[in-house]
Amino acid sequence: MREMYQVVHNAGLTNVFDRFSQQQPTQCKFCIEGLSCQLCANGPCRISKRAPRGVCGVDAHTMVARNFVYRHVTIGTSANIFHCHQAARTLKAAGEHPESGLKIRDPEKLKKYADMAGVNINQPIEKIAVDFAQWVMDDIHSPHHVESKAVEVFAPTRRKELWRKLGLFPGGGYSEVAYAQTRCMTNFSSDPVDFLLNSVRLGIANEYQGLFLLDIIQEILMGTQEIQMKQQNMGLLKENMVNIVTNGHMPLLAHVAIDLASTDEWQQKAKAAGAEGIQILGHVCEGQQLINYEGTHNQRAYGGQEGEWLSQEYLLATGAVDLFIFDYNCTVPTMPIFAKRFGTKLLSTHPVIKLQGTDTLDFMPEKMREQAAKALDMAIEAFKARKSENRKIYIPPHVSNCMVGFSTESIKKALGGSFDPLIEQIANGNIRGIATIVGCTTARYGQGGSNIFKIAKGLIENNILLLSGGCTSAVMEYTGLANPKAAQECGEGLKTVCQQLGIPPVLSYGACVDIGKMTHTAKELADALDVDTNKLPLVIGAPEYLEQKAVADACTAVALGWLVHIAPVPSITGSDLVVKTLTETTETLGLGKVVVEMDAEKTVQIYVDHIEKKRRELGLN
Repeated sequence: MREMYQVVHNAGLTNVFDRFSQQQPTQCKFCIEGLSCQLCANGPCRISKRAPRGVCGVDAHTMVARNFVYRHVTIGTSANIFHCHQAARTLKAAGEHPESGLKIRDPEKLKKYADMAGVNINQPIEKIAVDFAQWVMDDIHSPHHVESKAVEVFAPTRRKELWRKLGLFPGGGYSEVAYAQTRCMTNFSSDPVDFLLNSVRLGIANEYQGLFLLDIIQEILMGTQEIQMKQQNMGLLKENMVNIVTNGHMPLLAHVAIDLASTDEWQQKAKAAGAEGIQILGHVCEGQQLINYEGTHNQRAYGGQEGEWLSQEYLLATGAVDLFIFDYNCTVPTMPIFAKRFGTKLLSTHPVIKLQGTDTLDFMPEKMREQAAKALDMAIEAFKARKSENRKIYIPPHVSNCMVGFSTESIKKALGGSFDPLIEQIANGNIRGIATIVGCTTARYGQGGSNIFKIAKGLIENNILLLSGGCTSAVMEYTGLANPKAAQECGEGLKTVCQQLGIPPVLSYGACVDIGKMTHTAKELADALDVDTNKLPLVIGAPEYLEQKAVADACTAVALGWLVHIAPVPSITGSDLVVKTLTETTETLGLGKVVVEMDAEKTVQIYVDHIEKKRRELGLN
């Protein structure tokens, strides 16, 4: 990224780091603190000492809490539930349309979760897929006042009791979002604490009708995660190959394209165009999923993972990317500028995301083979144009080796079928606890990932095992912390465990949406210890969170009873009541709480202190 930044910056092209600099120091103080409202025609209103209320009469506390729900939590929750809904559509198509190119790669997982949902599993696997997919979609579409079946089936028992007691047990996810947004109307609700509890309720729907189920469904379609050494970074691009990069969060079309591209037929088509072959590489969270699933990362045409969201403009600036496929989200609006300048073809795989002047496919799971073939043809034609125009190519020669494929199942399998060996290492103190470092990267720290890296280094030195997900995983991979060699950088206890098991101190779970797998692991650990999830020596960290899905995920963690560290500072500081509620009051209700800290050293100490407190409560000296 640093090399390619110089190329782009010196060429005078717009890019994410320069744009961040251009926004300073004029970013609005009122917006940063959550004290700006544009909901009605009497506004925009800003709260200050001179004007303590908006025109409608709203005070700072309600304005901040309402903005938190409306601008962040509802959007993030709806995005994750939307993703789950698209995955369920795809699973249904896999059962109904064998010609689609879709496969059921993990039938045993399908049977397991379909059985838990009450679906009849004594029928053909295709019919099970259809029925389970329909069960998921029906639950998402149920009314908000009807308790969610998915939450009832998959959430921890003790948590469900608490959520019912607090009125937080959600109904259908889409209806929950609509209900919350309705409450955010001008002159509707004005109770700030109630808004914040509504955010926690949305966080529960976000997990069990979003993250958790979409992870399960995508593994059924693409194969469960598998621990292996793989490669990441821009050096994986090859000048004489047809290079396709797939970007976003829904690798549903991408995995069918990898299937097709791996056949002799398509490799020969690429060679007939003058290439050595065709390869498909993943980028951002979509790339993290492809690098982890055994049904994709072992395919002939799979090329590796490219990076985090901040690197996409620089990736196209290599001149080597023939086709950039994207779905929702994390595709920046400047990609058409870079595509035109460097000769890349752009293709959206879902109408939910459209960029100016680019081709968009209608998302049709039953026709995925046909759509994947269209994408591969586009890539080969773009390669021909690149070669005929003799374009200048520069590929930074960097490749990172990393261990990937960690999940609840793959870790248990590596430990001999049980979490007991991990629990033993936590009990004897070699591993003090677990931190999940998840989410995005931000330009606010200069180079994206620098705060993540500093915190991760500090934690492993204190014998805390890390799980990573999202663009955070790319940071762990290209800094070497997801390589078993990083055991040398740990405290003595964690170092011993990593060397014995041959694992790195950071276990990559994949994408930001794979947080659903992390909560599943935590639930199983809690079940093994016979405690509620809030008793675990565990911290959730999003040290460079960026957008709305990350805020919804933080609400999920609060619902499950965990300490959630976020940085940079979210837009809630304009209300001391909101800050107090999220950082103190929620914990007194049996929920988790939020802590905000920008400094990496202080952050590490917060994690360590919380984990040691939880160890003492469990009687672990």
